[in-house]
Amino acid sequence: MDVIIGADKDGFAMKEQVKKYLEDHQYRVTDVTPEPAEDFVESSLAVTKELLNGDAHKAIMFDRYGVGSAMASNKVKGMVTAVVQEENTAHMTAEHNGAKAIAIGTGITGVDRAIAIVQRYLDTEYAGGRHQIRLDMLEKMI
Repeated sequence: MDVIIGADKDGFAMKEQVKKYLEDHQYRVTDVTPEPAEDFVESSLAVTKELLNGDAHKAIMFDRYGVGSAMASNKVKGMVTAVVQEENTAHMTAEHNGAKAIAIGTGITGVDRAIAIVQRYLDTEYAGGRHQIRLDMLEKMI
């Protein structure tokens, strides 16, 4: 599976650790921030653009609280990014909300938990069906 990742200066160290985990587990990783972005707007939009223009199916963003990256990313038409702080939400947002990306806050979530969240997110497929109605409604809002 192809995964896009990116981080601002507050999320960079965790991004590097998660990147190593992903590469060690045979994921193809595109890192849009080999150097830390100055702020979450820059890093999250780089992830979002790469995801929407490329072949990857999922993406992960890192900043201090996760909220900023998700807010910036969700401003882009066609994007669904969720802030995730634990594994069940990672699963549900992928399965029911079709989240194309998740945002993890390094000031809230430790590395071990972040890796568990990422793995759960990547292991979960979008269910579609009745859930697509909501995504269609969101798309019409923009």
